[in-house]
Amino acid sequence: FWVVPAVEVKIEVVIPEKERSKEEMSPNGKASPLIYKVNGTARHYHLEEHPMASNPYHNPKDMVEASVCHVKDLENGQMREVDLGCGKALLIKESGEFHAVGHKCPHYGAPLVKGVLSKGRVRCPWHGACFNIGTGDIEDFPGLDSLPRFQVKIEKEKVYIRASKQALQTQRRTKMMAKCISLSNYNLSSTNVLIIGAGAAGLVCAETLRQEGFSDRIVMCTMDRHLPYDRPKLSKSMDSHPEQIALRPREFFCTYDIEVLTEMQVAAVDVKSKIAVFKDGFKMEYNKLLIATGNTPKTLSCKGKEMENVFNIRTPEDANRVVKLATSKNVVIVGASFLGMEVAAYLADRAHSVSLVELEHVPFKKFFGEKVGRAVMKMFENNRVKFYMQTEVSELREQEGKLKEVVLKSGKVLRADVCVVGVGAVPATGFLKQSGINIDSKGFIVVNKMMQTNIPGVFAAGDAVTFPLALRNNKKVNVPHWQMAHMHGRIAALNMLAHGTEISTVPYLWTAMFGKSIRYAGHGEGFDDVVIQGDLDELKFVAFYTKSDEVVAVASMNYDPIVSKVAEVLAAGRAIRKRDKPLTVLFLSFRTGDMSWLTGKGS
Repeated sequence: FWVVPAVEVKIEVVIPEKERSKEEMSPNGKASPLIYKVNGTARHYHLEEHPMASNPYHNPKDMVEASVCHVKDLENGQMREVDLGCGKALLIKESGEFHAVGHKCPHYGAPLVKGVLSKGRVRCPWHGACFNIGTGDIEDFPGLDSLPRFQVKIEKEKVYIRASKQALQTQRRTKMMAKCISLSNYNLSSTNVLIIGAGAAGLVCAETLRQEGFSDRIVMCTMDRHLPYDRPKLSKSMDSHPEQIALRPREFFCTYDIEVLTEMQVAAVDVKSKIAVFKDGFKMEYNKLLIATGNTPKTLSCKGKEMENVFNIRTPEDANRVVKLATSKNVVIVGASFLGMEVAAYLADRAHSVSLVELEHVPFKKFFGEKVGRAVMKMFENNRVKFYMQTEVSELREQEGKLKEVVLKSGKVLRADVCVVGVGAVPATGFLKQSGINIDSKGFIVVNKMMQTNIPGVFAAGDAVTFPLALRNNKKVNVPHWQMAHMHGRIAALNMLAHGTEISTVPYLWTAMFGKSIRYAGHGEGFDDVVIQGDLDELKFVAFYTKSDEVVAVASMNYDPIVSKVAEVLAAGRAIRKRDKPLTVLFLSFRTGDMSWLTGKGS
């Protein structure tokens, strides 16, 4: 897609003054492990003494220098991967200035040169993360780390880059963070910030507070036994072990004094006294509270639902056990949800048989529309997945205490050694019913654009909330996507610090099945038409979802980076309407890289 002629440029790694000052102000050394007792039971904070690597940019012996291009070799708005011998950088020219940053997205390693450059940032072509080209800082998600930034110098009309070898190899940079002033001075039953939930929203909130210089106590608590991990991989990469999908290593939490209480469930919140009451009786006072508890999977209501070998996948252990039990066995998956379909795809070549039961007549109908749903269904059928549509489970039968058959309401009986249930989820907010926090009729916590609830000092984020979506005229919506949880956590943290920051991100998600990905941006709820460009049979297409005349979402397969391009258009506040420009023409303009929609020059 990008032509890269041989050329010359010079880059040097620099640490922004803001980050350097944060590093210098950090008042605390290593934290000691903390233990307290509740009802005679010892509870351990995850604060172990592991030294973090010192900043690699300070070592002159680690630096490499290379010339990469002539100043006229790049036009404004162009990006190019350049090789410095021991690694690559992304060279960018915008508004007459050159910038150099890491060339891979720190999330999953996507080549950013194939992404979208617009108004001082580059957006990942795979999952939509955005990075400031001047600083390398992450500005939209998913992912936690920023890009390394390199200094570019112009000498005699040649561009030179001087870079850290380590930064070129790692292709990521963790922003400098404050530390807690003195943990030893704190009462263990009191914290400044309490975060209930240790998913993406909770972790990003904690990290953002530290990045912004917050040096008081932060405690995260989770029902899970693990530190925060990459939850989407539970259905996409089911045999991953917890340490393989951890979002941060243990030493990270120690170094930045972010305390994590595992296997701890909050049973109630007293917002007047600012106290969280745990299931085991322990109580913790807080000043600011973030509720990021996510959701709870729905279970089957039929006979036999409690039987052994029937799973809701919530933990790495669940996923690992399903893979082990399903190998060369018969698997039945109930629900053609994202989780159900991804699990079916993962197990298709491992299990003896995979059967999928669904109430609708095609998968993903409400989300992707019938045409895309049928194309996806055909792909699954070509990979030996058998569908049983427009029916549901009436009974699970056992033999010697283990699952043996799944009986459908249609009368069909399916052999089953393992059953995975993916029929949706409900917000995990039951413990808040008597709290006074505003919860809607479906159980979602209602927040404003700053992720604030109706109770001062109480914020909420992630899958358990409804919030005003700028893209849809501030309609209150629930967007249970990984990327959105990250952004919720960041916005909540900034507003705990009284920044007055409002959320304005464009929803972005992806699903992976049989080595192919569908990417999606926008919010298509209530779409009334789907305009398909490309070839559904070849699984190379773009689908524009419209409501009335306006494009509200887009999905694609094998057409990167079109979804990221549309996301940038929507993020810029520009409406895409069928009447303004036929979507066929629009589709072709995106394919050819025409970004006039972002500059306002297009019609």
